[in-house]
Amino acid sequence: MGDSGRATYGETRALTEQLGIRFAQFYLTSPAPCPYIAGRAERKVFTRLSGEVARTLNDSLTHAGFRRSQNIAYRPSCEGCQACVSVRVIVDAFERSRSFERVASKNADLIGEVVDPWATEEQFALLRRYLDARHTGGGMSDMTMFDYVAMVEDSAVETHLVEYRYRSGPKAGDLVAVGLTDQLCDGLSMVYSYYDPEEERRSLGTFMVLDHIEQARGRGLPYVYLGYWIEGSRKMSYKARFAPLEARMPSGWVALKRP
Repeated sequence: MGDSGRATYGETRALTEQLGIRFAQFYLTSPAPCPYIAGRAERKVFTRLSGEVARTLNDSLTHAGFRRSQNIAYRPSCEGCQACVSVRVIVDAFERSRSFERVASKNADLIGEVVDPWATEEQFALLRRYLDARHTGGGMSDMTMFDYVAMVEDSAVETHLVEYRYRSGPKAGDLVAVGLTDQLCDGLSMVYSYYDPEEERRSLGTFMVLDHIEQARGRGLPYVYLGYWIEGSRKMSYKARFAPLEARMPSGWVALKRP
């Protein structure tokens, strides 16, 4: 999270009252260049997830628009900007469009398996190819195996990996995509996902969201949490395609109107 300072007593009290959470201490990061909107600065408010209350705290904070990174839950707290909006798919109301059906068809030769959150060299090799091809110079571009182990295994909440492999053909059994996912009381939260950059034609990022929607449906969970949507950001705008979506606003979760 970089340089940070403890939130003031008033800020912490206001947050805990707003979220209905007790005994959580919040911190603020120092301003840094925004990775999504040029010329703006980002700042995050965060707290640590630990102990017996970690799972329920993560549920409550996710419902309040926070995201998890290892044992930290955070959300943007940027002065004069509220562009980052936490969104979730309404599983029972979601219907695949023709374009989504085409994506599913392209990936019919893949099989997804839910596995325990253990980092492997095979996963990391795929992640490195993904980062080197698509996120050169980004915040994760210098990630090491040690960093990856921490990202996957340093968690106090209920989390798992989904490994996607070729079902048949010359690449049968090879790893092509991975999703790191939390199970909440009311849904699945997609923490991070990556895939083989040479398989761009498959639209694997879209396919993994579609698969998580079906996983949630099969488990009787009403939502899939996709993280932050930012109108006008190419990195984030794709999430609006998974309508109907709900967005976390100051008044609570409301329907997101497609731009």
